[in-house]
Amino acid sequence: MAKKQAANPFFNRELSWLEFNHRVLAEGLSKDVPLLERLKFLAIVSTNLDEFIMIRVAGIIQLIKSGSKRRDPAGLSPQEQLAAVRRRIRRMVAEQAAGIRDAFAALREEGLCLLRPSEWSAQDRDFLADFFERELSPLLTPLAVTKLDPPPVLAGLQVYVAFLLDQEKHKGQGDAQVAVVPIPLRQNRFVSLPGGKPRRFVLVDDILLEFGSRLFHGFKVRAACVFRVTRDADISIQDDDASDLLSTVESAVLARRRRDPLRLELTPNPHPEIVGILLKTLALCQEDMYSESEIVGAGCLWELAGLPGFDHLRVPDWPPQPPRDLLEWDDIWEAIQHHDVLLFHPYESFDPVVKLVRQAAEDPSVLVIKQTLYRTSGDSPIVEALEHAARNGKEVTVLVEVKARFDEARNVRWARRLEDAGAHVVYGVSGYKTHAKALLIVRREKGRLRRYVHLSTGNYNDRTARLYSDLGLLTCDTDIATDASSLFNILVGYSEAIGWSKLTTEPGLLRQRFLELIEREIRVATPEQPGLILAKINSLQDREIIAALYRVSQSNVQIKLNVRGICCLVPGVPGVSENIEVRSIVDRFLEHARIFYFANGGHEEVYLSSADWMERNLVRRFETIFPVESPDLRSRLIHILHVYFADNVKAWILSPDGEYQRVAASGTPVRAQDILYQEAVTAAREMPTRGPKYQILKAPHD
Repeated sequence: MAKKQAANPFFNRELSWLEFNHRVLAEGLSKDVPLLERLKFLAIVSTNLDEFIMIRVAGIIQLIKSGSKRRDPAGLSPQEQLAAVRRRIRRMVAEQAAGIRDAFAALREEGLCLLRPSEWSAQDRDFLADFFERELSPLLTPLAVTKLDPPPVLAGLQVYVAFLLDQEKHKGQGDAQVAVVPIPLRQNRFVSLPGGKPRRFVLVDDILLEFGSRLFHGFKVRAACVFRVTRDADISIQDDDASDLLSTVESAVLARRRRDPLRLELTPNPHPEIVGILLKTLALCQEDMYSESEIVGAGCLWELAGLPGFDHLRVPDWPPQPPRDLLEWDDIWEAIQHHDVLLFHPYESFDPVVKLVRQAAEDPSVLVIKQTLYRTSGDSPIVEALEHAARNGKEVTVLVEVKARFDEARNVRWARRLEDAGAHVVYGVSGYKTHAKALLIVRREKGRLRRYVHLSTGNYNDRTARLYSDLGLLTCDTDIATDASSLFNILVGYSEAIGWSKLTTEPGLLRQRFLELIEREIRVATPEQPGLILAKINSLQDREIIAALYRVSQSNVQIKLNVRGICCLVPGVPGVSENIEVRSIVDRFLEHARIFYFANGGHEEVYLSSADWMERNLVRRFETIFPVESPDLRSRLIHILHVYFADNVKAWILSPDGEYQRVAASGTPVRAQDILYQEAVTAAREMPTRGPKYQILKAPHD
């Protein structure tokens, strides 16, 4: 990790993120994790690194090219950051490669074998030769690298096989050249060999390495290797003067294909001549080259992780449970009128959110639906319901954030579909992203209008709602509904906020609100009611928030932080942060919820938010900070926080030197995610229901 400045300690943001990815890697290396689950974590390490290099490393390189000498809060120059990041990535990739070898060795004992060419039998080789001719060869397009000027653009993150070729008639006359063959994007990386048990697979990379010479008639293949290029994707979409934002976004997405290369990955021991030609073609140096892993682009391990027939090598399925706050209710509108509803995904089902929008689309009493969309699934039932509502004559307004990184193209498609259905589609306030997760439904009931609101820490994505831990609130609280209406009015550009009752949403106010809540603990704490802040967030980087936490710590307020990823705050520094503890949990679900607790002198307050304590969230985005005022729901959230802080199975604790250590298990094992799921199962069983609306599912341990 980065060195600290004595008077103002901060960890480097990029190195802190790499430590998070190392905690993900630790799950992939752990013998306590079922084997196919280990493959998932090993795959996630790769896809995480891809995005990190495309965005964060790209940003550092851009600073260096601009001539910037500015040091980051940890005291590192851009050049020092890049050198430290490269060293850490190289070490991580080597550990990952060893973990992949170990996992496949263990899988072989379980009847799942990855065979390399030296292990192919004559029958295997005949089958694969036929597979190459029949299934692969028609899809392949060899590209000359050395003979074309300019050389072809090598797509980012696509896997290629490079061949070093000699012309048969002119061997040894200095005419060696390199051609590359892209592995088709729709081609699985693992090919199943015929036969029963054990299940045997080969890498399609190896098939091309073995039979690819058939593509080059009149040439001799002197050497070959597999490689992949990672390109800069850190494109800032300037919407201030964009007359057609959708076209601007589409152009930016296309521009990524030709952005500068940043990383060259190759299989181990590549031929020096291939390396030299590729580095020269890509204008990269040796420091940009990584050749530690036998599987380039290990995100493909997901293909094997989902194989049927190996359930004993996976964790038991945890089907989402019916939400406890809706179990007694047949009518979701009546339920929300009666009480605020807390939804805790994925322990509880996301279906009520989908159902609410679908019912609103059909309900003749519903007049207006307004919603923000940041990331959605590829076949989103939410978007389909909004389309249906618009066609049914509802007033549908949707803010589609077309600048959501790597989801731009999908969101542009959704925006155009919604427009075609008759919805009013807007793209937010110029110069800002809209990261708030909000749904507003206006319904006529008994001669008057009532507004229903859903606010969430996570996206309206039915797929990630099965994988990400998030919280949502359903309410018809008048003040929150009024604030939600004001939020949408700002986002569509028709008004400016003149005051907020309960929500905080504007970029200029988000940081201010958090600072007020943090620093209030100093004023209201007493010996009888000592100050206490508990926070569960994804990332902590904002310097002003960190400085405030240091000040509060120095006033003997206890601070316990559960930070999944980046943490630039240095805990446990005498006289600075000795009252701050930082933990992190990496488990089967991605921890994504943001929960904030303030003791407030005995008048406890709990807030949920779509925002992390990151400068980008607090300054450059529209977010939501919203209170949970129901005593029952507030108590439940406090309990959830305590469960997370009690975890001694999947939790890590951050030391002042920047190293994370697993929390030492003592006494009864406490695994937070397991406890929270079992509590959801128990609540669903014990709560009486008024009808067969939901099927009660059993716990996986039954």
